[in-house]
Amino acid sequence: MSTPQTDNAPGWYVDGRCLNCNLARQSAPGLIGYTPGGDYGGLSVVLRQPENDDEVRQLYLAAHACPTRSVHPPANDWAPGSDPYPLPLDEDGTVLLCGHASPKTYGAASYLLRRPDATAMMIDTPHWRPALARRYEERAGKITDVLLTHLDHVAHGRQYADAFGARLWIHEGDLHSRPDADSVIRGQDPVEIGPGVIAHPFPGHTAGSTVFVADDTFCFTGDAFFWSHSQQDLEVADSVVYDSITTLAASVARGAEELTFAWVLPGHGSYHHLPADEMRARMRALARRAATYPEQPVDYGKVRY
Repeated sequence: MSTPQTDNAPGWYVDGRCLNCNLARQSAPGLIGYTPGGDYGGLSVVLRQPENDDEVRQLYLAAHACPTRSVHPPANDWAPGSDPYPLPLDEDGTVLLCGHASPKTYGAASYLLRRPDATAMMIDTPHWRPALARRYEERAGKITDVLLTHLDHVAHGRQYADAFGARLWIHEGDLHSRPDADSVIRGQDPVEIGPGVIAHPFPGHTAGSTVFVADDTFCFTGDAFFWSHSQQDLEVADSVVYDSITTLAASVARGAEELTFAWVLPGHGSYHHLPADEMRARMRALARRAATYPEQPVDYGKVRY
């Protein structure tokens, strides 16, 4: 396996500051891969140089998403207009990937959810830059709400909400991490926070973890569960649980019956699209697996996306 490259490497390279957040590997599969090491159990590394314009585009997707700016073009020469974000994920452009992840959220992905009335919601937040805030509203529409999935994705929430004039949401279980939130989700029952958008409390990863489901199609999961590229299935990060794996398994079991969605859109791990009935079957299977996972100390190095 290749090793992390340095600033004097020819061609595209990844430097050693990588957080192992998986964004680069998802953006450029086959071009950027995984190697063990670093402070977070693994590093991304360029496996081979691009051979056509589409592969160059994929590497720029990775570079402009990376929270530590560890993915570099040749000679660190960034092509004008190479930043594609926000990037539509579905055919209709209902969901946009924000890119520009923040190291303060450990490189979590964030999203824009466009609504039929030409407004939008932001789910978790990218790195804070006023110019990005302006770009997101130009592309997505007036942003009315910033939805925080849990306590370690709260960075920049207040800044973006204030820039948009939006409401900032969080569950009461994680309110201590963002006590300046404008709207607080309470209890364990689903709550409609906007037409077609339901907040489902989902404790386990943290006490206040919440998944947001839009139009029975798009499920924004934070760190509750994700699509695992290595396993080709839904999975939970059982080695990174701050509340209780038992509680998380119970949330997955409940979600398998309550949630209807075709897109899983996590903070960490891969996003993925499948028919809703297959997603439900996979959620049920995940609930059975998760019920067997033991409680264990937090260990980032064990996570395999």
